[in-house]
Amino acid sequence: MPLIVIAEDEFLIADVLAMMLEDAGYTVMAAPHGRAALALVREKRPDLVITDFMMPLMTGLELARALRSDASLSAIPIILVSGAQGSIGRAHPDMFDAVLDKPYHQDTLLKTVERLLRAA
Repeated sequence: MPLIVIAEDEFLIADVLAMMLEDAGYTVMAAPHGRAALALVREKRPDLVITDFMMPLMTGLELARALRSDASLSAIPIILVSGAQGSIGRAHPDMFDAVLDKPYHQDTLLKTVERLLRAA
């Protein structure tokens, strides 16, 4: 089963996202902010990362930059899910493989995850 790391500071959003992905057959680990997600990614080497933009300690953009600058992690696909900062993510196509605006439809997220995992 592919492993997905979620970086999301809103507990309820992270929980719903994790359940949705687990129901679709993925293994999921969640982190409450970008810095914790970066440590988790370095330790677990997931197949994909889903991150919010605005989080304490390290934003989703800072997380993406850290992953892209590490040769051993740079190929991991990253999906940005954001309420208000989607345009910032779209302005950095070298950082994010996909950007979904909150609220996103479950089917859209799952199809995006499947597409990126197939391409990886």
